[in-house]
Amino acid sequence: MLRYLGRQLLNVGATLLVVSFLVFALNELSPGDVARKLLGPFATQDQVDLLNKEMGLDRPLLVRYAEYMARVLSGDFGDSIIYRQPVSELLWDRLGNTLLLAGISFAVIVPISVLLGVLAGMRERSRTDRSISVFSSICASIPEFAMGVFLLAIFVVWLGILPGTSPLRADAGWPIWSQFVLPVMVVTLYDAGYLISMIRASMVEVMRQPYIRTAMLKGMSFRQVVTKHALRNALIAPFTVILLQLNYLVSGLVVVEMVFAYPGFGRMMLEAALNKDIAVIEAGTLIAVTVTMLTQLFGDLGYMTLDPRIRV
Repeated sequence: MLRYLGRQLLNVGATLLVVSFLVFALNELSPGDVARKLLGPFATQDQVDLLNKEMGLDRPLLVRYAEYMARVLSGDFGDSIIYRQPVSELLWDRLGNTLLLAGISFAVIVPISVLLGVLAGMRERSRTDRSISVFSSICASIPEFAMGVFLLAIFVVWLGILPGTSPLRADAGWPIWSQFVLPVMVVTLYDAGYLISMIRASMVEVMRQPYIRTAMLKGMSFRQVVTKHALRNALIAPFTVILLQLNYLVSGLVVVEMVFAYPGFGRMMLEAALNKDIAVIEAGTLIAVTVTMLTQLFGDLGYMTLDPRIRV
């Protein structure tokens, strides 16, 4: 286990190194002049050339990449063009907001998905199974922006009981907790629909196994069969999918954050990409890749815990 963990951590480091170089190179080679964007369309070419020289953009790519990695290892990600502040301060502030939203959503998604998925899979083709399957299919088929618009129309326009935006400011006229309700609701409904279907399918497959039938024929109650034999085996396959949702919740909430004006990581990355804020794009990409790699690593370790055969 420790050898596997060490090998995977080396893979994470190597992947981050390759990704950082690719992102750095692509940003440098992409169309559009950073200095021109900073100075505006009316700046002279001499002014643009002078700023390029001051920023070091006229030097070889590998030299600038080596200097960039040296700064990153020391915790300096540079300065943001559009936000006018150090990227490290901006990054941790926006990432903290997204992690808070992701943590609340994950804490709601997992128990609801497991409960409904197991209930549907315990008794295949029952009325409960059909109802939960229809509910999960509807939730998974509605895009996030459409789900957000529907909920805004109901709870903001019609009922008027929730705020339409989530700037996370107390002076916005609504309590901070109320500004989380609609974003969490959209993420939960959209994400849980997919997870419920996965867990339900896995539970149905397990309930068809011969050892489940044998346990019931030996006189075990249906509840004991489900909790002691079926549940753990049914969660092996969806376990990795559940953990991979952490990656989505950190870097994939762009739509939700834009719909509700939430100051999060995904919205920051979109604005940085639109305005070619290279420092933010590079730092944010490293964070997103790190989350993805660590999530996969934790998923593999959890897989080994649930199914000891995989360790061999």
